[in-house]
Amino acid sequence: MNNVNLRKIAVIGCGFVGSASAFALMQSKLFSEIVLIDADHAKAEGEAMDISHGIPFVGNMKIYAGTYDDIVDAAIIVITAGAGQKPGETRLDLVHKNLNIFKSIIPEIAKRECRGILLVVANPVDILTYAAIKLSGFPEHRVIGSGTVLDTARLKYQLGEHLSVDSKSVHAFIIGEHGDSEIAAWSSANVSGIALDDFCEMRGHYNHDQSQENIAEKVKNSAYEIIEKKRATYYGVAMAVKRICEVIIRDEKSILPISSMMHGDFGVDNVVLSMPAVVGADGLEELVPIALSEKESADLRKSADTLRGILDECGI
Repeated sequence: MNNVNLRKIAVIGCGFVGSASAFALMQSKLFSEIVLIDADHAKAEGEAMDISHGIPFVGNMKIYAGTYDDIVDAAIIVITAGAGQKPGETRLDLVHKNLNIFKSIIPEIAKRECRGILLVVANPVDILTYAAIKLSGFPEHRVIGSGTVLDTARLKYQLGEHLSVDSKSVHAFIIGEHGDSEIAAWSSANVSGIALDDFCEMRGHYNHDQSQENIAEKVKNSAYEIIEKKRATYYGVAMAVKRICEVIIRDEKSILPISSMMHGDFGVDNVVLSMPAVVGADGLEELVPIALSEKESADLRKSADTLRGILDECGI
């Protein structure tokens, strides 16, 4: 990453998700400079002040409200700006509102020739990541979405609870759209290398199909449930943002199910959705060819068709 300050990150959008992400990033100590940008500058100033007051507890850094001129040398530009999902609203319902917001944000980033990585978090993340690639003209590997990183964490959490095992030992992915057509890739799931069904039986669970269906539904509906109860979801996604940034800054080459442009892999082309990928200092390195059953592959193509339909409808 040439001409970038690896110790600097920008967060565009200081709503629930943006401010929670900035807070998580501040605690991570990955950065010495965090710039917050919002259409309401006073809101960005307030969040920067509030978070800055925790600096004596974590070590010195600079957190401030800025403008687009402040993002030029940022290693990562996190975009959380957009309307939030309301109770009863799907992520795809947000598309028109948030596309218009992106049409004002992305050109501002593009004309400053930023060399950092664009991390799109606003929903619907797959559509907006596609729009960000097209509007920015940046190389595709440098424009990624948070995708199903949080959904996958929710899946691991639920499986960990179900099996009474550390969720970090669970290896399973949610793939496809970050939304209603997402797919739990059960056929490649395992617990520390042991096939999921075998591990379940080892722990006294035998009704595999029903359990998988219940867990997948719980994961898919968890955002709706949280929004219903507390009006918004932000802590989980803030932790996902922190993790993605960590992987990029440390060049970890970890495998994360981020949203990226597809080029024929798994029979999906010219659409952005989530598949496990190697992520490092340059953003997306390559997709990981996980094993999928015929049904999972078909469902993935169906998920892609849903997204493609929306892109066509929006003319992007």
